[in-house]
Amino acid sequence: MKKYLLGLTLLAFPFVTWAASTDLRFGVDPTYPPFESKNPNGSLTGFDIELGESICAELKRRCVWVETSFDGLVASLKGRKFDGILSAFSITEDRKKEVAFSDTLYDTPAHLVAAQGSALTPAAETLKGKRIGVQQGSVFEVYARKIWGSKNVEVVPYQSSDLAYQDLINGRLDAVFDDAIAVSEGMLKKPMGKGFAYAGDVVKSVEVFGPGTGVGLRKNDTALKQDIDKALQTIRQNGTYQRLADKYFDVDIAPE
Repeated sequence: MKKYLLGLTLLAFPFVTWAASTDLRFGVDPTYPPFESKNPNGSLTGFDIELGESICAELKRRCVWVETSFDGLVASLKGRKFDGILSAFSITEDRKKEVAFSDTLYDTPAHLVAAQGSALTPAAETLKGKRIGVQQGSVFEVYARKIWGSKNVEVVPYQSSDLAYQDLINGRLDAVFDDAIAVSEGMLKKPMGKGFAYAGDVVKSVEVFGPGTGVGLRKNDTALKQDIDKALQTIRQNGTYQRLADKYFDVDIAPE
């Protein structure tokens, strides 16, 4: 009997190891349309979600999405709760100290949004005494604190961009600083965004925003990085990437 059970264990163990290895777990904060959000039925949707599924298909692995608050993504990655961060995660020098990155996925502009006709612009002198909403833990919070925070501008972090948009609409904020596409899809193109618009020019800062977004990975997972980069190259070459980009965006998001 003992010999029989041991045989079953030996047979089962390789199967369990193989099954686990076929899963590729991505950490995501699904509060950021059109990159990642939830359908009414609770399923995940968005460009990052479909991009991740396409990467997994190329690698012949099953995508598993682990929902995590944006400001907890790095800690959860290091804690091995998932294998990579795929959640509009900008490639920055500060983050490179903590994690490795895949090749760049996409690059989108940053914009300040305020009431139409507002005199606000990204120039700090126009924002003195104002309350600016940002997503907590984002590069937009980093920029706002670094450039505006010392100029008598109150930077107000939110768990999600949607909460910031609501407070802007309700008059609790003077402006929101966010990804231009995210705020366009999440607010400006909706009825609730009536009366609001981009305020001033696109905000640029390679130092803060980096070259775009990537998949965040643990530094020692070099084989996984190589696999993801190869899969990304393939879906760019076979047209999958452009098809997905055309589905979600009306501007070019491809990195330079």
